[in-house]
Amino acid sequence: MKLKRAELFLSLAVLVLGAAVAMGTAALPAHGGYAGVGPNAAPAAVAAGLILLGIRLLYEALTGGWRNGVPDRAAQRGEHDFHTGAFLWVTAGLFAQILLIQRAGFVVAQTVLFACVARGFGSTRAARDLGVGLALAVAVFLFFVKFLNVSLPPGWLKPILGTAGI
Repeated sequence: MKLKRAELFLSLAVLVLGAAVAMGTAALPAHGGYAGVGPNAAPAAVAAGLILLGIRLLYEALTGGWRNGVPDRAAQRGEHDFHTGAFLWVTAGLFAQILLIQRAGFVVAQTVLFACVARGFGSTRAARDLGVGLALAVAVFLFFVKFLNVSLPPGWLKPILGTAGI
């Protein structure tokens, strides 16, 4: 029998986490008042679940390893390998959105995000992606502003969007 240290460590970590939650739960009041369920009910259920899970994982780790484990390699799981370029394009789009949403406005930020995500998913037609992203961003902007009365930053397009009654 080969004992995997990572499985053993994670099993003990789950067990310790459950014990810590149980100790924290013991400090909460148990009286439920009108509802009959005290503020310690949900944390107690979580603590019990974590402790039971930790015991189960520890048992499996000590008796041959975790059962029904997921293979480490993506190909063995029937998935694609990690694509660094796609990850970087999507991440860049998210950071661009964060930087642009207050300065340039919702529509510009969402358009750039859509184009970056499309590029990350393999699209090579930037002009089309920007156009589709712009159309979707304007539609979402108008839906939120006109129908839901949610204020979104118009940014650089305020002169254009302002003529639409916004």
